[in-house]
Amino acid sequence: MSHQYRVRNSEDIFFVTFTIVDWVDVFIRPVYKKVITDALIYCSEHKGLDVHAYCLMSNHLHLLVSARQPARLPDIIRDFKKHTNKQIIKLINEENESRRDWMLYRFKYHAEYNNRIQDYKVWQDGYHGIACDNVKILEQKLEYINNNPVTAEVVAEPEYYLYSSAGDYAGVAGIVPVVILDLGATLQT
Repeated sequence: MSHQYRVRNSEDIFFVTFTIVDWVDVFIRPVYKKVITDALIYCSEHKGLDVHAYCLMSNHLHLLVSARQPARLPDIIRDFKKHTNKQIIKLINEENESRRDWMLYRFKYHAEYNNRIQDYKVWQDGYHGIACDNVKILEQKLEYINNNPVTAEVVAEPEYYLYSSAGDYAGVAGIVPVVILDLGATLQT
């Protein structure tokens, strides 16, 4: 992983992206989306993760996150990806998934290709953590996350997308509890 993308201070707010290998559209079914939202809620309640913004698209997840002391953001991310990897594979095997063989083949290939101990690799390596250390960057990343479904032509307005924090910022509580950013008070420019 490049030094440019390493999380150095877990208390800072970071923009991170987790992407499914081969950009496989895993999150087109609610059962897989629930794995992600449940894991974010768990990490928030039990591991010290503060979710400031999120957007779950068909094959990737964008987050603005920080960690509460003494938690470390890289540890939370590692555990999140490991847990969701296992849960997604479990559901692919248990659910009536028409793409089961193809998906498992792709995930098994990436596990073998990268000499992984695990049988299946759902997530690409890394998460490209970008420190949001000034208001301009934070505003840009927040807007990018909340507008991602609009840009992808999934919804007409950001707050209409169920699997994002845009509704929270519009005053409607969403699935995952969000620590709303007051950009005027969060960082000094």
